[in-house]
Amino acid sequence: MTRPSEVSVTACPNGPLIVRGDVELRGEDGDVLPRTRKTVALCRCGASTIRPYCDGSHTLVGFRTERPPASPAVEFD
Repeated sequence: MTRPSEVSVTACPNGPLIVRGDVELRGEDGDVLPRTRKTVALCRCGASTIRPYCDGSHTLVGFRTERPPASPAVEFD
């Protein structure tokens, strides 16, 4: 029995999504996107010239991500 490879997606602050592992990526048209590496950076800023992959344009356009909202306090009786 083969073990599936671990897959992770990490959101970089003010940058791309880093996708690690054996994941099939598909474009808007549903076609499989070519991958030559097990780790890829996906654009979140929309300015990349090689979308959906990141080309570092987020630094040029000043892309900023928001912090996730803090968890609401939970009260116990």
